[in-house]
Amino acid sequence: MVIKSKNMSLDPSNRIKIISTISVRLGEENWSLIDLTLSQFGLPTTEDWNGAGDRSQYVIAMLSNAPDDKLISLASHVGIDQKTNDPGIEPPFWTSGLFKVFLSHLAVNRREAAELQEALGLYGISCFVAHNDIEPTAEWQSQIETALSTCDSLIALLHPGFHDSKWTDQEVGFVIGRGLPIFSIRYGHAPQGFIGRFQAFEGSSKEVSTLAKEVFDTYLKHKATKEKMAHVIVGMFERSLSFQQANRLMGFLEQIESWDPSFPQRIIDAKKNNFEVAHAFDVTDSRLQKLFSKWDQK
Repeated sequence: MVIKSKNMSLDPSNRIKIISTISVRLGEENWSLIDLTLSQFGLPTTEDWNGAGDRSQYVIAMLSNAPDDKLISLASHVGIDQKTNDPGIEPPFWTSGLFKVFLSHLAVNRREAAELQEALGLYGISCFVAHNDIEPTAEWQSQIETALSTCDSLIALLHPGFHDSKWTDQEVGFVIGRGLPIFSIRYGHAPQGFIGRFQAFEGSSKEVSTLAKEVFDTYLKHKATKEKMAHVIVGMFERSLSFQQANRLMGFLEQIESWDPSFPQRIIDAKKNNFEVAHAFDVTDSRLQKLFSKWDQK
């Protein structure tokens, strides 16, 4: 997301990213300063706001139809350094080639977030856990914004007090602004406000391994994530590091619900060139042929 001049036009993707980032930063201010800032940049304000007191969501609503030049000027005013958030450079806290999920959680629940992060890693899902993944010397807010700008989805860990934190609600608002899928996991706390319309999992009385499998199954089937997850699984299959991993990923290949024309040749090449795949007990020619035939018929 690089802004070169105030006269350039923004594509929809950049508009979403800029509006989302502005909403996070401007949403930290009080109502009077928010309205003053918007009005000074010739942007709308309203007294009739029904967004349950959420300042970030208010900013998103007021900016949704803003002209590009005013968005760019406002972005500069709130100190957004577009060059440091260039999405072409993958931040080091993501595992390359995996599906990227931001885990929004309260600081006191970092242990639960870390456990879920580890469990989801087995399914090709790389998670960002703010209190564990930010380097001690890094400017933490910038790192969080980078993670929010580059993730594929967000999962909110709904422990009591989640909606009382301005940080967690702003994280959710940022990702809503990007139009990405959001899920929540209930730990004795029900989803509220905008997040209430998204799918929620029950996490209180469930083993983390079981919960991770449910999340994985959902990403495999969801219309907004199934294509990316299919590519992630095929990529993991190609890079299998053990017989056990190849066998496990063979099962995942049979579960994917999106198919790319490149997949058959990639899978065949993996069996030909990767020793672990070639000698995995469950990766048989007949099983692969059955997989290919299923998609040929579709």
